[in-house]
Amino acid sequence: MRARTLYIAPLALALALTAACGESGSSGTGGGSSNTAAAAGKTCAPVPGDKLVVLDDDKHLQNADNVIPAVNAKFGQANPGVLPVLNAVSTKLTTDDLVKMNAAVDVQRQSVDSVASKWVQDSGVTEGLQKGSGKVVVGAAGFTESKVLAAVYADVLKSAGYDATTRDAGNRELYLKALTAGTEIQAFPEYLATVTEFINKQVNGANAQPVASGDVDKTKAALEPLAGKVGLTFGDPAEAADQNAFAVTTAFADKLKVKTLSELADACKDGSLVLGGPTECPTRPFCQPGLEQTYGLKFAKFQEYGDTGGPLTKAAIQKGEVTMGLVFSSDGSLATS
Repeated sequence: MRARTLYIAPLALALALTAACGESGSSGTGGGSSNTAAAAGKTCAPVPGDKLVVLDDDKHLQNADNVIPAVNAKFGQANPGVLPVLNAVSTKLTTDDLVKMNAAVDVQRQSVDSVASKWVQDSGVTEGLQKGSGKVVVGAAGFTESKVLAAVYADVLKSAGYDATTRDAGNRELYLKALTAGTEIQAFPEYLATVTEFINKQVNGANAQPVASGDVDKTKAALEPLAGKVGLTFGDPAEAADQNAFAVTTAFADKLKVKTLSELADACKDGSLVLGGPTECPTRPFCQPGLEQTYGLKFAKFQEYGDTGGPLTKAAIQKGEVTMGLVFSSDGSLATS
């Protein structure tokens, strides 16, 4: 989650977008226009605007869901050059890159393959790659970002000499089984914290103590022994992350001169912040309680939206119904630096 300065899509377009992880239905806890009016004159009252910026989670409230290459362990042992090639992608890939590539596909309607190829060319990732050979199938989940990342992985592997292709592999329950088997797919672009907890529950049971955190290195260290038990190996995490984030309008951020959640807490001590998010936000540690406990933020009101980071939430921030709202850090309609 990073501070961003590029423009969000116009409000009408944002309303038309659908959230990859959204929930159906919503029920607000109060009218948006009255919220703004009631907060008039308050330092941190909502400020309408079409441009959105994500505030940096500088105290790592959210788990580290950085993009990380996953490879079938036996395949990786037989083809030791594959993981270093995928690690090369990790050295170049940023969250801003994810936002731009998602926008290119979902908003600008470019093809997944053309967007991936452009990133590979522009990033310079293929320079000095370790060469190899053989067939590699890279799996992709059923959403834009996963498909783009799989195409990126395949393109870079091709540049290194591999016969690489992509294959749609369904949701995590399905594709991790396929990746563990290693017959249909051999590599996959994963997300560090989420896959760590998924495997943790596979290995240690549904009630396993969580081991992922906002610390990338500690989460990767926790993942490695778990991965070995299910026949997988993982490469280096990228800077790029797709995780929960909190957005405000750029008009609001500019007014208060804030780029991080810590700066927001310092600037907003009058309790006039209005938070927007999913139904469970007031009780989930990553959402309102976490913001209050980790950053000391104080909220005058919570406004419920049922689309979890989707167009309703983003439109509410734009219209000034809420000061800040829960989004996803790599959403293609958000801003980049």
